[in-house]
Amino acid sequence: MNISSYTYIARDVTMHGGELTVCGSAVTVRTIVERTQLGETPEQIVEAYPVLMLVQVHAALGYYYDHTEEIYHYIRENREALW
Repeated sequence: MNISSYTYIARDVTMHGGELTVCGSAVTVRTIVERTQLGETPEQIVEAYPVLMLVQVHAALGYYYDHTEEIYHYIRENREALW
C-alpha cells in the first residue's frame, strides 16, 4: 500500500523533515502512536489535539499497523535526536 491509500495521512517534505502527518495539522503519525503507547485512547488524543478528528487518529493508527517499521524508524530518530 502506498500513502495515497490513506486519505487522512500526508507527507510534506517541508514539515518535520518529511515525516508523515495528519492532513490539516502538524501532528505526526509518530506522535499519535507514541501517545497510544503511553496508554492514551484515540478519544483522549482528540481532546489533547482539538484540530484532529477521531477518524484521523484511527487513520494514523491504521497507517502505523500497516507500516510499523517505518514509524519505529521515526520514533528511534526522534529519541536519538533528544540525546
